[in-house]
Amino acid sequence: MFEEIKTILIAMSPIIELRGAIPVALLQYHLSPYSAFFFSILGNMIPCFFLLLYLEKFSDYFSSKSPLFKKVISWFFERTRRKHGERFNKSKELALVLFVAIPLPVTGAWTGSVCAFLFNIPFSRALPLIFLGVVIAGIIVTLFSLGIINFNNFAL
Repeated sequence: MFEEIKTILIAMSPIIELRGAIPVALLQYHLSPYSAFFFSILGNMIPCFFLLLYLEKFSDYFSSKSPLFKKVISWFFERTRRKHGERFNKSKELALVLFVAIPLPVTGAWTGSVCAFLFNIPFSRALPLIFLGVVIAGIIVTLFSLGIINFNNFAL
């Protein structure tokens, strides 16, 4: 059971998320593919739940306490909305799922939660969309980790 807990903790971490947890669970902890997949998804979704619930409160609280924080956050949000808002708003739900589903660094549930907050996707809608993206990413990473698909399949 200790390996399952370690898998959950790895999947909870930002940037690494399930993209790191699944290969470690399979190759180092020798969990079954189903266990590695399940515990990685569980771990990846735990912080997402709290981020979606509390990111706005956290931002509001620190903005009210620190003018510098408010200025930096406002600048970041305005810049992000200006640069990506038009593309994202056209198909915001599909964009969120695909963004989370792409198994690359800096994409995933953590960043997807921030995007949902930034583009005002409500919790009740964002959580299932991010979950779908995490499941898709988990399938891709599991298949790569098991060698069922590899980069040679994508050669041009």
